[in-house]
Amino acid sequence: MIFKRRDRRTIAEIVGRSLYPRGGWGRAFEYVKHRVRRLPDTPEKISRGIWAGVFASFTPFYTLHFVVAALIARLMRGNILAALMATFFGNPFTYIPIAIAALGTGHWMLGLPFNAATFGFGRNVPADFCGIGCRFSDAFYDITHNIGTVFTPERADWHGLHAFYNEVFFPYMIGSVIPGIVASSVCYAIALPLLRGHQKRRQKALQAKLGQLGKKKPLGGDEGV
Repeated sequence: MIFKRRDRRTIAEIVGRSLYPRGGWGRAFEYVKHRVRRLPDTPEKISRGIWAGVFASFTPFYTLHFVVAALIARLMRGNILAALMATFFGNPFTYIPIAIAALGTGHWMLGLPFNAATFGFGRNVPADFCGIGCRFSDAFYDITHNIGTVFTPERADWHGLHAFYNEVFFPYMIGSVIPGIVASSVCYAIALPLLRGHQKRRQKALQAKLGQLGKKKPLGGDEGV
């Protein structure tokens, strides 16, 4: 096939590139910034797309951030491509503080405790206590185990997944709204004047170039006729 890679990457290489892209995160950030600035749309629509993408990166739908960002951008009449690129706000360097902010806010809104014991750390934590990491493990086990019950006589058990939803996913989903709105609004407020200034400078540079071209004499004119 024409677009098929000649050098097939291993799973380890794919995961590695997702954690550390070729050229580093600094180069990736510069590329995204350059692409956003050159989008053929108004600064307002691009900024609304950025708002949607940043907000989507705060949601717990980690494999669906592109979809969430595109839907929000569509509802806000923002630039969808800008929304997709703005999901870059969620990356291995920001996922941990994003998760802590969302989970902490969600636990606070639901009246649940949120401290080191929530993660299974601390001196007074019982040995059999199941923290957030444990809830992830139990939920994954329930999914894989219950899929296997379709082909075996064993019975499905959703206890671990139910506990994960109540103690991790639901608080994360509820708590992601406030920090997501704050972060995306800050990014919107920063991006809008920058995009306006960049587009004005490009327009002036283009007009200056067209003016210089208009002043040049055409080749093969009337001289010597």
